[in-house]
Amino acid sequence: MESILARALEYTLKYWLKSFSRDQFKLQGRTVQLSNLDINGDALHASMGLPPAISVTTAKVGKLEILLPYVSNVQIEPIVVQIDRLDLVLEENLDPGTSGNQSSTQSSSGSTKGNGYGFADKIADGMSLEIGTVNLLLETRGGAGQQGGATWAPPMASLTMRNLSLYTTNENWEVVNLKEARDFSTNKNFIYVFKKLEWQFLSIDLLPHPDMFTEANIMHYQEGGNQRDDDGAKRVFFGGERFLDGISGEAHITLQRTDLNSPLGLEVQLHITEAMCPALSEPGLRAFLRFLTGLYVCLNRGDVDPKAQQRSTEAAGRSLVAIIVDHIFLRIKDAEFQLELLMQSLTFSRTTISDGELEKNLTRIMVGGLFLRDTFSRPPCTLVQPLMHATAGDHMHIPDFATNFCPPIYPFGEQQWQSSQEVPLICLHSVQVKPSPAPPSFASQSQIHCQPLMLHLQEESCLRICSFLADGIVVSPGTVLPDYSVNSLAFNLKELDLIVPLDTNKGGTHTSPSLFAGARLHIESLNFSESPSLSLGLLNLEKDPACFILWEDQPIDSSQKKWMVKASQVNLSLETFSGLNALQNSLDPNSGSWNCIELDGPCVEVAMATADGNPLTDVPPPGGIVRVGIACKQYLSNASVEQLFFVLDLYAYFGQVSEKISIVKENSSRSKKGNESVCGTLMDKVPSDTAVSIAVNDLQLRFLESSESNQGVPLVQFNGDDLFIKVSHRTLGGAVAVTSALRWKLIEINCVDADTNLTGIENGGLNGHAQQRAVLWVHNKKENIPFLDVNIVNVIPLNEHDSECHSLSVSASASGIRLAGGVNYAELLLHRFGILGPDGGPGEGLSKGIERLSAGPGSKLLKPSPLVVNNQEEDKTIKDGKDGGFSSLGTPDDVDISIEFKDWLFALEGADEMNNQDMDREEKCWHTTFECMLLKAKSSPKQVQSSKQKIQKTQKYPVEAIRVGVVGLQALKPHADKPQADSVESFGGINVDVSMVVSEDNLEDEEANWVMENVKFSVKQPIEAVVTKDELQHLALLWKSEVDSMGRLAAGVLKFLKLEQSIGRATLDQLNNLGSDGIDKIFSPKKLDRQGNASSRGFLSLRSSVTNERQHPPLGLTVASIEEAVLDSQAECASVTTELSSSESGMQHLAKMEQLSKKLNKIQDMLTQLQLQL
Repeated sequence: MESILARALEYTLKYWLKSFSRDQFKLQGRTVQLSNLDINGDALHASMGLPPAISVTTAKVGKLEILLPYVSNVQIEPIVVQIDRLDLVLEENLDPGTSGNQSSTQSSSGSTKGNGYGFADKIADGMSLEIGTVNLLLETRGGAGQQGGATWAPPMASLTMRNLSLYTTNENWEVVNLKEARDFSTNKNFIYVFKKLEWQFLSIDLLPHPDMFTEANIMHYQEGGNQRDDDGAKRVFFGGERFLDGISGEAHITLQRTDLNSPLGLEVQLHITEAMCPALSEPGLRAFLRFLTGLYVCLNRGDVDPKAQQRSTEAAGRSLVAIIVDHIFLRIKDAEFQLELLMQSLTFSRTTISDGELEKNLTRIMVGGLFLRDTFSRPPCTLVQPLMHATAGDHMHIPDFATNFCPPIYPFGEQQWQSSQEVPLICLHSVQVKPSPAPPSFASQSQIHCQPLMLHLQEESCLRICSFLADGIVVSPGTVLPDYSVNSLAFNLKELDLIVPLDTNKGGTHTSPSLFAGARLHIESLNFSESPSLSLGLLNLEKDPACFILWEDQPIDSSQKKWMVKASQVNLSLETFSGLNALQNSLDPNSGSWNCIELDGPCVEVAMATADGNPLTDVPPPGGIVRVGIACKQYLSNASVEQLFFVLDLYAYFGQVSEKISIVKENSSRSKKGNESVCGTLMDKVPSDTAVSIAVNDLQLRFLESSESNQGVPLVQFNGDDLFIKVSHRTLGGAVAVTSALRWKLIEINCVDADTNLTGIENGGLNGHAQQRAVLWVHNKKENIPFLDVNIVNVIPLNEHDSECHSLSVSASASGIRLAGGVNYAELLLHRFGILGPDGGPGEGLSKGIERLSAGPGSKLLKPSPLVVNNQEEDKTIKDGKDGGFSSLGTPDDVDISIEFKDWLFALEGADEMNNQDMDREEKCWHTTFECMLLKAKSSPKQVQSSKQKIQKTQKYPVEAIRVGVVGLQALKPHADKPQADSVESFGGINVDVSMVVSEDNLEDEEANWVMENVKFSVKQPIEAVVTKDELQHLALLWKSEVDSMGRLAAGVLKFLKLEQSIGRATLDQLNNLGSDGIDKIFSPKKLDRQGNASSRGFLSLRSSVTNERQHPPLGLTVASIEEAVLDSQAECASVTTELSSSESGMQHLAKMEQLSKKLNKIQDMLTQLQLQL
């Protein structure tokens, strides 16, 4: 029996140890002692379930002692193996086809494995292992082709474990004798071995990469290289740091073999109750993120061949390694910032299925809870946290590719650590196939599901986190999977609250007080998908012949990419100080919120493909095909002056933050890749066929009344239906064709009445809505015809020698437009909204808005960007005669413009007509209408040159012929009743046709000299005009008011453009009184002049007007007389108000007298301003 036991031990040791001979095995009683042993790396690799990309390069044992039980108890008592020290070195295998350790393990053990479960196997499975200290060093390279020097190289991880014990248990993880443990496999088709691993101490140290200690890096460190970069990051030197310390835990290990003792499955479940890192420095965090990135690349490399790694017969065809951590606390502490990360119930599992030819890996990551806090700021701020009002009752979503992925290895399914019924906050499932299969098979599929989250974007913390992620998380394309692989990704977020605080008084350009403290973006049911097999209904690819490679029935490959982002609802609101505090304290999220933008069902779809079928590595693909579609069911916007000002401040704030992020990106790119110059013209980098479309079914824009207590009532409401915009460009040989299309079905603009009192409305009167009236709407006789249809085609040659091919074609049609209100009403609204001030110039609100817009990033919007990336490339291109920037093409050589207005109506409404709210109110006032107005502009026809003529006629002006035609022009007076339709159509109106051309007499002049070529007036039906004197007088007064408003608006525009000094004060005065000196003298009643003679101002000769001007008193005396009359009227109003307030019967007239007194005060102020001007 002792000899059998000795042979069994010899067999086991020969399998695990390198170069083991029988002479080393000396049994002294029941003890065997060995020292300085080398463990077989292949056997250890297979037994630990390590991935194929990692090789065991070093495995040494200091002292090994074997304690044997009594021979009579060898079947029930385990053999105890005690090791004082075990040193392991794991390295990433950069060459996927190279074996890390070539040994004779296969030949030595392959003859016995699979021949049955014998005595030696039972002895080996029942052994107990006790190790004093385990030192494990893990080094990853981040992929074989990774470059970037020592500053980016992932650090090495040193893991130390003490007091480690491994022993055999039963299926319930209870310590029993070996016979009871083996009884579970009786009458089963498999052999199960259950082992439990426990350790009392575990620590992880991050060590610098050996390349960090090169002479160049040490010199850089001594010269101050450890100082911060421009973005405040420490990227150069990392001297090592302890990451975790004092962690204890246990693991459950399940070995599954066939009845012939062939390895079948390995499952390892590690459980850690708590992992804490109380203080990690900034360099340590950057090193840790680089280590995680390197480990991710190592585990997911798609160039690893499983056949080159399956060297041991102990390697199981199925393996599962899971790590469960109940609580994680990580504190990043530095002199200038401090972050705390609290994570609950973190689960990481990786399941592998291999048949020797193909390997499939399923990775699952679940996070039960997540909190990220910035404790350095005052007050402390929670950056990431779950939404507290999340609804319960949800279930964890498992994708189809993860369902029944691997048969269970542990016979009772999930273990007790995984039996939680709560839905995790974040759940990731990812499956990968190695080596990467050829298309159309997917190399990887990933799905991420996330429960409601709240993100608080604080500037300093977010910039620092962006710097961390840019240094350690971003992986270069092609590093993990080959470029030819086909992948898919799906991300689902149930609900998201994104809060952006903004303190306008801190570091901003404007220190005026604001009602708002920040903005809040709320998104529901956010879905992001990336897969070449997506079905994109918005783009209608099947109807686009150029996108035949992207059709659904076409095979997919790596030359295609498709993205889709959609959400059920998106709301942007501005938060007051009370509302922001409520959000931070998880109180009512709607308290203190002012709704700004609401989107219902937004969706973005993108499809790309390369032109030559090569893998798509650059986005967008140069010379490829790009399609972008944006759609929204409803877009609703509420904006007041306060909201607009705050949005402008927020816009400027984002501009400043984006500049800081660009600095972070530049520093990160420079540290990874160095300074790589990218040359080439713009045309070499853009796609050859691009189209972008925007569709909005319901568009509502509201401009609200200013209010400091709550959102004001709507002053202007803009409604639009079925808006569609499409812009595309296509490269056609030596030219580029840019096509734009705009279609809009309906539009309506409603404005509040200028004399409506909004004070009572804000307090709840009129149901909180002001009385509005339509000033622009559409009335189309045919429902399918859009009111606006615009098509523009611009063909631009790439070479200036082909400038004769430069053409522009514009076709526009606008039909069914109804305009009402007039210019006078528009002027009143501009004053009401604060756009115009009391003096007729730009209002205070408009001036502030323009100032804030010009001070922020908006000042850079109209600046042209360079179309050539590199100056050397630009000079070379110009020398070759190929100008990729279109800088010397000039105006188009062939211009064809056609603009058509159909069925338009202009209603001239006065004060009486403004109160009419009927749908057909335009028929009850003076209005002008026409059936069609056509504007055509063309360039001169090209002259046909013979083949011998090489000098062609140069075209000086892009447009040399203009034709304007009006059909059915009518001016109609008000109707008391709605006229019959046939009576209106019976009037044909006036037809006008005007043709103008450029004169060829003065071709040397820079400005075109237009001459009238043809004028044609026609009337198809007789016209009868019947107008009374009162009607004509009323029309004249309306025109006077309109002309006055036009002049004042023109003066206001000149003041806005700051042209007072250039135009002169006299011109502005004439514009302000444009209609006061002419139209008001028509149809006025007779008055007595100062000589007592009656004169009619309705018919004045030149002589009488000159006489009256001489007899008029000076303007100053007139103003003084008016001021005296106003003062007398104010005194009388004050006395009458006093009498009415004392009597009960006069209380009802007291309000009217107060209004009259306010008007007199306003007149007094205007007279004071007039005197100052005089």
